[in-house]
Amino acid sequence: MELREKALSADYKFNGRIINLRVDQALLPNGKVAGREVVEHPGGVAVLPLTDEGEVLLVRQFRYPYGEILTEIPAGKREPGEDPMTTGARELAEETGAVADRVVSLGVLYPTPGYCNEVIHLYLATGLHFAETDPDEDEFLSIEKMPLEALVDEVLAGNVPDAKTQVAVLKAWHYLNNPTEE
Repeated sequence: MELREKALSADYKFNGRIINLRVDQALLPNGKVAGREVVEHPGGVAVLPLTDEGEVLLVRQFRYPYGEILTEIPAGKREPGEDPMTTGARELAEETGAVADRVVSLGVLYPTPGYCNEVIHLYLATGLHFAETDPDEDEFLSIEKMPLEALVDEVLAGNVPDAKTQVAVLKAWHYLNNPTEE
């Protein structure tokens, strides 16, 4: 059975600083036409910074859509055409003051595939060196450290609702505890 849908038209309803919203008409595999609401997002990067002592650097910040303070790994939006590693290094330095000697890809995450095209690149950063933080002017956060093993427990207990943090924590834990032969 064919699963692919074909875009017939796109009507932009909103063009913003971070996202665009469009309503498409799509031809379905059964020949019918359906509306599809799509949020266009430039994508992001999230970095799990792990200290030599086995602690993860986390940022706590107020997330307006939820009205809550969330604990997350450092992350940020990619600039158009920007290499994800460049975004990750920038966001890590801005939010935590850390620079990594070694960065390993943990893959990508599609956080909301039902209506958004955002792709988040996930990285594990080790061999950290520190300088001053330099958050964006509209970014207010505090930095915390937590042992990776304790953070895995927090994720599994349902105490870390942020998806990119959950996925990066579990993938980093698996990567570090299941070395592959090279």
